Amino acid sequence: MDIDKKSGLLSSATYLPSPHHNERPDNILIDMIVVHNISLPPGQFGGGEIAKFFCGNLDMSLHPYFQTIAHLKVSSHLLIDRQGKIIQFVPFHKRAWHAGESFFQGRTQCNDFSIGIELEGTDTVPFEDIQYKTLAQIIILLKKVYPDITREKIVGHSDIAPGRKTDPGPEFKWDYLDCLL
Repeated sequence: MDIDKKSGLLSSATYLPSPHHNERPDNILIDMIVVHNISLPPGQFGGGEIAKFFCGNLDMSLHPYFQTIAHLKVSSHLLIDRQGKIIQFVPFHKRAWHAGESFFQGRTQCNDFSIGIELEGTDTVPFEDIQYKTLAQIIILLKKVYPDITREKIVGHSDIAPGRKTDPGPEFKWDYLDCLL
């Protein structure tokens, strides 16, 4: 596993380009990782709907929940599924639309300076060991490419959007992740 600095792509990831991204502002230092969780439909795993949603081609008629998110244009840089498979949607040097309205250490618009990593899961179901191991490997690589990322700037979505977001949720084992880093 490696990161190509020019393309901004992770070598071991399947790349499915998302239209839901844009350029980062000039002179922005990437110095944060935001950990999320997602499942589509909620609580269901392995169907491929997350990738379709992030790529803008989810069939909204397949599930009633999809109608409630049809207006959203979101993506993340990476998704780690329940088996540890990695899909990349946005190159790391581009701005993925994962954080929404957000605030961290006096700065707003966290999408500008962060990398968003989604784990397939929910707030209430434990994550798989392989997801933690894969996430840790990716974080170690990202810290080499973006040395301003410190442990204090590896946060959950709930940390940058409190009251609005709860992920990665109480089932996420931050202590275990720390042991792997």
